[in-house]
Amino acid sequence: MEYNNLIWDTLSSTYIHKGPWATLRTDKCIMPSGHIVEDYYVLEYPNWVNAVALTEDNKILMVNQYRHAAGIVSLEIPGGVIDEGEEPIEAIKRELLEETGYEFNDFELLCTIYANPSTANNQTYCYLAKGGKKTQGQHLDEQEEIIVETYSIKEVEQLLVENKIKQALHCTGLFYALLKIK
Repeated sequence: MEYNNLIWDTLSSTYIHKGPWATLRTDKCIMPSGHIVEDYYVLEYPNWVNAVALTEDNKILMVNQYRHAAGIVSLEIPGGVIDEGEEPIEAIKRELLEETGYEFNDFELLCTIYANPSTANNQTYCYLAKGGKKTQGQHLDEQEEIIVETYSIKEVEQLLVENKIKQALHCTGLFYALLKIK
């Protein structure tokens, strides 16, 4: 099968909302069959990074923070937004240092994934970071309140089994990392 035959052509785009963290547009598209899709809504987000971060003593850094849209305190791996013009590897180094106060000497890109490619256009770069050393305190954005904890690999596996980690992109990063560090 020729997969390129599945690609839609965008005839026009109209922006409904432009914001610093999310932008909403509607596209008018034509499918390969000739069918016109009048209003296809697309969320534009900046790209993201996250990391399964292993300390020098082989503990995984996890962060707890409130996530207002879901109304939950979420146990997650560290990460965040890639700033405009920033490379993903530099973004994850910055995010790890800001959120946890740890610096790492070894990085491996595990995967690049989409949160929801049917409605959102951004990617998440998931890294495995090793050799973490605490070098400073946290430097959080004004809307961030983050509690850092360390877990053994076995404890993180159990948290996944018990569905205690709710952020799907972070579960994916943990899945790939656990395959590598076993």
